[in-house]
Amino acid sequence: MTFSAVRRTGLVLVTAAIWCQFWSHAQTLQHRPDQRPASATPPRPAAPASQELPEGTSLQVETSRHFPMRAGETIEARLLHPLFADGKLVVPENTMLRGTVMALEPDAKARWHARLRGDFTPFHTVEVHFDDLMLPTGPEKIEAATATGGALVVHLTTPGASPRQSFFAKEWAQAKDNLHSRIAYFTAPGKGDRALQFLYHQLPYHPERIEAHTAWSFELTSPLELPPQAFAVDPPVQPSTAAGRPEVWSVHAQLTRDLTSATARPGDSVQALVVEPVYDQDKELVVPQGATLVGKVTAANAARSFGRNGKLRFTFQQVRFPEGFNRPVEGALAGAATEKTQNLSLDAEGTISPKNQSSVLAPLLLTILAGRALDEDGNLTVNNGVASNGFGLVGRIVGLTASNRNLAAGLGYYAASLSLYENFLRSGRDVVFPRDTRIEIETTPLRAPVLSPAGR
Repeated sequence: MTFSAVRRTGLVLVTAAIWCQFWSHAQTLQHRPDQRPASATPPRPAAPASQELPEGTSLQVETSRHFPMRAGETIEARLLHPLFADGKLVVPENTMLRGTVMALEPDAKARWHARLRGDFTPFHTVEVHFDDLMLPTGPEKIEAATATGGALVVHLTTPGASPRQSFFAKEWAQAKDNLHSRIAYFTAPGKGDRALQFLYHQLPYHPERIEAHTAWSFELTSPLELPPQAFAVDPPVQPSTAAGRPEVWSVHAQLTRDLTSATARPGDSVQALVVEPVYDQDKELVVPQGATLVGKVTAANAARSFGRNGKLRFTFQQVRFPEGFNRPVEGALAGAATEKTQNLSLDAEGTISPKNQSSVLAPLLLTILAGRALDEDGNLTVNNGVASNGFGLVGRIVGLTASNRNLAAGLGYYAASLSLYENFLRSGRDVVFPRDTRIEIETTPLRAPVLSPAGR
């Protein structure tokens, strides 16, 4: 082999060795770490903001059972109406509140009414301070005004349109309604408790109690910050209406001042604060919470002598929005929460008046029974016992033990005279709506949602 051939062979070998070494290094290279930026951590959802009920928020509560009437007694009551803040439900109805009876105040009217019938119980009204709102997260302290003047409450609703009736037909219908009410007193659920209370009221003295369904209205004296709640409640939607008929919305509001048939005159201004937002069928806000309904008294008659009761009717013509502009509406009273003792009725036109419960049978029957004491036929003791209907159980015992016909007859005629006065001679009753009375208004809706002054 020549020198040149050897040189070429060595060059080839060196070149092959270099190539093999490079290839082996290429096969053992490590992959570089991925230089792409790591994905960003998803943000945590923001905690729900707490809600605040402003100072002056009105709360209406009602007891669900009887409680002893004594100072220091702890009572519980349920919220009659839901509470809204900024148009959102923050406390639903039926939420429980806990309070304490702070004091007992004399009830002069109830005392005199009872003493005329031989009941000398010193009747009282209670002052209650509610300080705990029972939320799902636990009791929440509230600062509120002392609640006074608790009373049994009934909810009035319009009966709908009724056909025209003659005077005698109306009187006959009223008599049947009174008869059904008296029968229901003895047949409706709870008759055992009512019978016991009836016997108690025949005694010259009996214990007092806070009746079930006694309601109070009071206001917050400072703002109440509520913890975030998990109430998933859809906006209340108005019920659908028949095709071709205008849509009607129900607006829940409360009166901003006292209103009574004794002093009201046609044309007097009436205002009510909207306490629940109103949404249309498309879930669009049309009347916000905090709006004011502005109306006027359209009819008012004060109570008069001989049992003639007062009457009251008012309507609303305008809604004043919190943004500061007004829109016309047509609204009439469709419901209200009133004291049971007023025994009010609401007709299809929105007129409120006390029910006429005058009965000619009661004084007539008592007069006939009183005359039995002067009847010389029959047993003297039995006749005196039947005639002695005045002053409750005390009068009955006196009539039975005195063995005096004139005394027994006098007690009976006293009871008949008292019944005659209450049924026909005394002045009638006025319609009284205290401030913060809860009312329901049926309004003809605005044609589009109104949320800002731009909709002027």
